[in-house]
Amino acid sequence: MIFEPTPLNWEEDGKDWPNREASQFVLADKVRFHVQVLGSGPALLLLHGTGASGHSWRDLVPELSEQFTLVIPDLPGHSFSSMPGPGKVSLSSYAALLGCLMRELGVAPVLAVGHSAGAAIAARMAIDDHMHPKSLISFNGAFAPMGGVAGQLFSPLAKLLTWNPLAPRIFAWRARDMDVVRNLIVGTGSHLSDEGIAYYQRLMCSAAHASGALSMMANWDLTGFQNDLTSLETRMVFIVGENDRAVPSTVAQEVADENALAEFIRLQRVGHLAHEEDPLRAVEIIKSEWCSVA
Repeated sequence: MIFEPTPLNWEEDGKDWPNREASQFVLADKVRFHVQVLGSGPALLLLHGTGASGHSWRDLVPELSEQFTLVIPDLPGHSFSSMPGPGKVSLSSYAALLGCLMRELGVAPVLAVGHSAGAAIAARMAIDDHMHPKSLISFNGAFAPMGGVAGQLFSPLAKLLTWNPLAPRIFAWRARDMDVVRNLIVGTGSHLSDEGIAYYQRLMCSAAHASGALSMMANWDLTGFQNDLTSLETRMVFIVGENDRAVPSTVAQEVADENALAEFIRLQRVGHLAHEEDPLRAVEIIKSEWCSVA
């Protein structure tokens, strides 16, 4: 018997979701995206990483929405967005799906900010002409295979998913224990408030969300991606947390060294979830970068 994960329920699970009043659901290439659009000014796209959702940008929203029109989607299969069809769970496919969403919304981001896998998707969107921002900003971009504690946990589960449909339910069951979620986050080198951990627990307790995240990891192919990044003629800012244990910063450093349009910034006292640990510093970097390219 095949068990289909039950998606997060917007009316129940999302009743107190950050910035709920800005939420809408948009159909783009058969994916029902949950996306938040708020603020005014030039369009700024914010893409979260694997296993997270648009909520991870919540503490940046008040400051950024005063200067930008923020576009904050949940990635396909994550949180309140539906899974894409067969054969569309890959970096290039997700880039195309997000490009379709931008067209449905009628927005053309002038600035794109991504965290972890979201940074890779943003870059792929620019490489494949799905958007043409003036600058790309990466927070701990997942431009190489995940390492550390998170990699030790996620990689086997992602492989398991390819043949065991119960894997997402097992993961969701384990996430009922707050300490499991807390230890996973600490394992990436980050420390969040109880509120921040509670949001991640709500997501991880959903078998559908777990399935979306694990499917994405199982199909995450970065072959040749570094060469594409090096040749990208768009300004890039690579921000890494010195305590990040989830993804190596070596690729970002190498690309920044090889591309005259790239800048490398190392932040102290933060880990993989740098933008959630120090949102004011993240806002400062984004606004400063816009001043440089506007």
